[in-house]
Parts: sequence; structure tokens; C-alpha cells
Amino acid sequence: MSRVAVVGLVVGVSGAIGLAAFAFTASNTVPATTVGAGSGTVSGYTVSSVHYTLNTTTPVNIDSLSFTVAPVIPSTGTGKVVVSATLSVGGPTSYNCTSNTTGDTVTCATTSPQLTADKLNGLTVVAAQ
Repeated sequence: MSRVAVVGLVVGVSGAIGLAAFAFTASNTVPATTVGAGSGTVSGYTVSSVHYTLNTTTPVNIDSLSFTVAPVIPSTGTGKVVVSATLSVGGPTSYNCTSNTTGDTVTCATTSPQLTADKLNGLTVVAAQ
């Protein structure tokens, strides 16, 4: 066999294998999607006037805490505030909070689990809009 014939045979066999592999390849359907990137300013909240409400029967228990926040938390339902009370033993514990209709005062029930004054060592407020 001549060298040209061998090269032709190799090319022919390679082409047949390639076509066979292509014929057995599954196709994928990918829907149109949207993607984007952007940037915006992220600023913090100012928390002030923190007030702890003690249990009247057992004053070591803190039943709730409230504070004012600026800027106001939107009333559209997109605002959420989570308060983490840093405890000296067994913490931190997080409490869900609610804001008033104006959005400037936040109240957190701290009874589940019960927050006690002797274990309270700090307060961290995490607010997101």
C-alpha cells in the first residue's frame, strides 16, 4: 500500500468515527436567562435608646428589649431585624424582632430562650433591608 493510500485510509476511518460519535451525542436545551451585575451603597443603621423590660416576678429575667433605629426599617415587608444577644455562657442566642408601623422602633421578645441579666454580656444588632 502506498503512503497516500494509508493516509487516506486513516483520514477516512477517523472521519467515520467522528460522524458516528456525533450521531450518538445527546442535545441539551438551555432556556434563555438573564444575568447582571451592579453596585450600590451599603450603609449601617444607628441603634439608640436600648431598653430592657424585666420580668415583674423574676427581675433577673429579661422578657424583651426595644431600641430605636435610624434610618427607619421599611414597612413593605422587605425589612428584617435579627438581634443577637451575646451571652457569657451558652451564647450567642438570636431573637427575631418586629418594628412598629413607623419603622423607627424595634421590639424583641427575649423569652424563648429566656434571656437573663446575669448572662447578658453584649448586644449585636443585625438589620437587613
